[in-house]
Amino acid sequence: MLVAYRNVNQLWAFVLTETLKRLGLTCAVICPGSRSTPLTVAFAQQVPDIEAISILDERSAAFFALGVAKATGRPVALVCTSGTAGANFYPAVIEAKESRVPLLVLTTDRPPELRDCHSGQTIDQVKLYGSYPNWQTELALPAANMEMLAYLRQTVIYAWERTQTPTKGSVHLNIPFRDPLAPVPDGTDFQLDPEAFFAAVTNTFPAPHSQFPIPQAWQNCDRGIIIAGVAQPQNPQEYCRAIATLSQTLQWPVLAEGLSPLRNYADINPHLISTYDLILRNQQLAKQLAPEMVVQVGDMPTSKELRTWLSATQPQRWVIDPSDQNLDPLHGQTTHLRMSVNALEITESNKNNSPSEYLQSWCIAEAKVRTDVDQTMAKMEDLFEGKAAWLLSQTLPPGTPLFIANSMPVRDVEYFWRPNNLGVRAYFNRGANGIDGTLSTALGISHSQQSSVMLTGDLALLHDTNGFLIRNKFVGHLTIVLINNNGGGIFEMLPIAKFDPPFEEFFGTPQDIDFAQLCVTYAVQHELITSWEELRQKLNPLPIKGIRVLELQTNRKVDAKWRQENLKNFVVDSCI
Repeated sequence: MLVAYRNVNQLWAFVLTETLKRLGLTCAVICPGSRSTPLTVAFAQQVPDIEAISILDERSAAFFALGVAKATGRPVALVCTSGTAGANFYPAVIEAKESRVPLLVLTTDRPPELRDCHSGQTIDQVKLYGSYPNWQTELALPAANMEMLAYLRQTVIYAWERTQTPTKGSVHLNIPFRDPLAPVPDGTDFQLDPEAFFAAVTNTFPAPHSQFPIPQAWQNCDRGIIIAGVAQPQNPQEYCRAIATLSQTLQWPVLAEGLSPLRNYADINPHLISTYDLILRNQQLAKQLAPEMVVQVGDMPTSKELRTWLSATQPQRWVIDPSDQNLDPLHGQTTHLRMSVNALEITESNKNNSPSEYLQSWCIAEAKVRTDVDQTMAKMEDLFEGKAAWLLSQTLPPGTPLFIANSMPVRDVEYFWRPNNLGVRAYFNRGANGIDGTLSTALGISHSQQSSVMLTGDLALLHDTNGFLIRNKFVGHLTIVLINNNGGGIFEMLPIAKFDPPFEEFFGTPQDIDFAQLCVTYAVQHELITSWEELRQKLNPLPIKGIRVLELQTNRKVDAKWRQENLKNFVVDSCI
């Protein structure tokens, strides 16, 4: 059936959004503005097939979109007006590249004749994000003819594909529009048959599947380890099974980062090592446990102890990850196998069922240190911030999405997160490791999902309080476990902490914020937690809607001193 169009911008925007709908786009985050009017109207007309969410602050909107894309594994569209609006997307575009998250960034722009002439709200938006997008281009000006509409359709298809292949990331389309921007007649008289025009547009694109045999060198080595690094797989249980199969085949231990799903599916892997950071603080043990070979799955863990140990021992290493990025910050003897761990081909003839002495040594150390950590945490009544991660690992409802903020929370998860079988879905922004967009990302992850939790410090939350403006658009529930130590706790772990001044003013940076009053401003529920039992009761069951802040007030300097004095002592008496 032919559809008549009387406005060229309306036609152009329809073709763009209809193509995206048929490709499988289900969410568009739209920031208010004038130049983006054609796209905003077109996306609004695609509801409910595409959820259109209006968010005021562009930086917050971009991280919200990032969170939705993390949770769903599908690209999310971001729309903004011309000028500096798009520049506020930049931190999220960087994180999308570094974390390999699919985003489709649609910045609208003035036409070429209104650039470089002080026409207002106009900057150079071409290649605005430098080298961070997977691909970027500026679209032609809208035109009402079949050749140009076909160009638009195919360009959008290519852009969609490039958000997901060969490595997930962002694509930037800069889209100029001339006036009139509203859907009023502009002299255009064009008829389009949508069913015929979009007939070949589908939401399937083939992904190559090929099996990779286990290298013989791995099978011949009995001093090897598997490092399950930072990872957010869409199917975590399948991912954990693949690593467990490799571990049991080779009889190698698996050093599982707290930001890997393995610690939340512990029974799948009998050779799980969760306390490697603490074990490696014992120099005698670290030397005795030096590996000959290492297979790293995903990004390198956060642990400085692990990185230092690998640099010192210089084992032969393989990195398994489908991305095209260099995932070896240590510059070792490393081979990148650019595939999923699920693609490893394991046959009965590969399997070695006799555990080596090396594997047993790791498991003995893990059992002792794990017991010591758990007993220490269980007896602790003081509000030591590291215990929050330990408590969450045993308390959250099964399958809870959990966003873990950067700085100390991710490290406390690595130190203290106890292996469990709760299937907690851990999310984080460990691409660029910044505190930008912490709250907004967490809201995006939990939007229309199971009731969710965020673990954060006070500075990371304060850095993104505009995220609370999303509350009226947010569907679902987010509990924020706020570790308020009035400043940057991570800096207390650095040598600069011994120099005050200038430490407290320029590194500790206490903000002295009354979070109860801040929450009143945004109409968000706030509760001050004064005991671990109180926190446990608040975490299970979780509410089903709204945003809630559970604040624990801790002592930054006391907690830093506890870490410095105690982390190394968990293995003082251990010996193999």
